[in-house]
Amino acid sequence: MHIAVAGNIGSGKTTLTRLLAKHFGWEPHFEDVESNPYLNSFYEEMQRWSFNLQIYFLNSRFRKILLIRKSGKTVIQDRTIYEDAYIFAPNLHSMNLMSTRDFDNYTSLFELINSLIPSPDLLIYLRASVPTLVNQIQKRGREYESAIRLDYLKGLNERYEEWIVNYNLGKSLIVDVDNLNIEENPEHLGIVIERINAQLHGLFKT
Repeated sequence: MHIAVAGNIGSGKTTLTRLLAKHFGWEPHFEDVESNPYLNSFYEEMQRWSFNLQIYFLNSRFRKILLIRKSGKTVIQDRTIYEDAYIFAPNLHSMNLMSTRDFDNYTSLFELINSLIPSPDLLIYLRASVPTLVNQIQKRGREYESAIRLDYLKGLNERYEEWIVNYNLGKSLIVDVDNLNIEENPEHLGIVIERINAQLHGLFKT
């Protein structure tokens, strides 16, 4: 089974993925930000490196999905392939940080890849306001994220909301994280776990 966690930068995807993997005994697949060769360059010069970064992510996520499906295990994945295609790349294009030529090329490649892969069995979307995102980004203190523009985060949030409302590829669960502290409050984590259990039981009804 493939569980996927989606959400904006700083919404808490990695934390939730880690905690749920521990609770349920699932195998976690994290987004590898440390070895990404484009992230630093992208945040310093978005227009120059946007296409390269998105192609890198597309290739990486496609390979991970193939590995997940071949493993035969229940895997929880931090970030989905859809977010790049429906949120990050279109946002870069609309902000004139990716050319139309590059965006069309990227979209065509994604559509081909998307036709070859199954959707997650359950998608968990972490909804967070921009102030919450900014607070979380500052708290974790990644140097390359210090250059993230506020209008960039706002644009991403708007696209996330539009995407999740129209998501119809399978089961989904929306978790509002503004008033939750799942890492430090066991009761908050328990609320999320209960909602996930309800969805998973639904997955196996015949």
